[in-house]
Amino acid sequence: MKFTTLISSTAITMAGLTASLPAAAETRLAFGATNSQSAHYAYFASLAKIVNNAYPDGYQASVVETGATVDNLKRMARDQLDIGLITTSTLYHAYNGVKSFDGRPVESKLLWAYSLAPQNVVVRRDSGITELAALDGQKFGPGMRGSSTEATTLEVFDLLEITPDWVRGTNGEQANAIKDDRSEGFVKSAVGTSFDALTTDIAAFTPLQVLGVDDAQEAKIRETLPELSIVEMPGGDMENSGSYTVWGFMIGVSARPGMDDQTAYDITRAVMENMAEQEAAFPAVKGNNLPELTLQYATSPLHPGAIRYYEEIGLTVPDHLK
Repeated sequence: MKFTTLISSTAITMAGLTASLPAAAETRLAFGATNSQSAHYAYFASLAKIVNNAYPDGYQASVVETGATVDNLKRMARDQLDIGLITTSTLYHAYNGVKSFDGRPVESKLLWAYSLAPQNVVVRRDSGITELAALDGQKFGPGMRGSSTEATTLEVFDLLEITPDWVRGTNGEQANAIKDDRSEGFVKSAVGTSFDALTTDIAAFTPLQVLGVDDAQEAKIRETLPELSIVEMPGGDMENSGSYTVWGFMIGVSARPGMDDQTAYDITRAVMENMAEQEAAFPAVKGNNLPELTLQYATSPLHPGAIRYYEEIGLTVPDHLK
């Protein structure tokens, strides 16, 4: 009798606890972006909004400010981020365990690419510097610490045998160094064919100009760094230049190693089917067909969940991306 009473009492207690538990929460997703001053941070904020609106009972996404590509890949490898901003060049290095990821591969797979990122070599006009070679020994920023821009800049400048006195730090710190005349300039990703917001802000108070690569430098980059793109830029008044040539890469979104196929599919589908929200946050994507852009420029495997979506809409995914 006492035993029955104990069971009944326990059952009632457990029933009460069960009734008081909240309903299962949405799956939380962390979207690793970049510095909050970047236009790409706004793009990732739009991605979180799209996913949350598309699956209000399924996912709860939030944006995390990070050091961009390299930092995102390292965090995704530690399961601290679910998706992250990457460049196709650095993702290729990470996935294959080469260059800065030698012996430490990160099997992060691409979901989509959304923007070409020409790498502008920007200097103060009053510096008197008119060619890349003249940056040798000068104080100059390679790009935000931990970013793909920094990693690529170091690689290109080493290839071209140009060794500035590097000024390291965040984008904001490097921008302030330029404004305060403690640095002659930095390398910064353009947005399409225009200055990004941070470079435009610097130019409003400190006239700037852009340095392009010459024919010999372009040939070296093409031969030794085939994962990079060569981009022809129109130039203009703000750049203080006519047309010029720079190196660049695609910017995209990849998933953490081990992300399940359904989550990758859900995220990709929601984003690909809401271009309006993306265009409002990041106008450079306007008019782009992101699935086709992805299949054209991807250099490492796509996530199976993304492949499922692309094949559903009638695209043929090349074997080398599977």
